[in-house]
Amino acid sequence: MCTNGINTGQFEQMIEQIDDHIKLERRWAHNLAHQAEDAGFETAGEKLHAAMSALDDIRALLDDAKEALEDDAEKASGVTVKLV
Repeated sequence: MCTNGINTGQFEQMIEQIDDHIKLERRWAHNLAHQAEDAGFETAGEKLHAAMSALDDIRALLDDAKEALEDDAEKASGVTVKLV
């Protein structure tokens, strides 16, 4: 569905692609954090855990963006085109 020149379905898929990418990076940060801690690099492990937390925050913001997109599309004044 397009609203005000934006294909909201594709837009939501692009947000989901970003989320998938961030999820993968979080997994890598998690693995590296444990490797660092197991090797005695506690400070590096702490920093990587902090990075994981920041990536969790980013994913939450992306969820918020998807919800906001739906809300904005419902409120949008303009042309809406639906595929029939």
